[in-house]
Amino acid sequence: MLDYIAIIFAFLFALAMAVLLLILPKFLSPKIHSEVKSRPFECGKEPFSLPGGQTPVHFYIIAMLFIVFDVELVFLFPWAVMFRELGVFGLVEMAVFMGFVVLGFLYVWKKRALDWE
Repeated sequence: MLDYIAIIFAFLFALAMAVLLLILPKFLSPKIHSEVKSRPFECGKEPFSLPGGQTPVHFYIIAMLFIVFDVELVFLFPWAVMFRELGVFGLVEMAVFMGFVVLGFLYVWKKRALDWE
């Protein structure tokens, strides 16, 4: 149990800091509201027009595909670290995994999900 005291302390400290940093601005920030502050602006200038319509769905598809492939490729790092200990079995397992990743990428490419037009 004594081995975990430092981990528990670090967790409680991080939790307390997160709560403090979320609550403290509520009490310390000025609460002066005005019409000028509530108007939209772009880089300190008046906007030409307010954003209208919706963001194209294609933007979200690209973002989701990036996250999916990014998360899958994160598994390459632990494999590279343990490469010598895993031997041929680890190499075959990673080849199968990368095969699935490449098949998924080819499927996305064939469906033209990565095209901007």
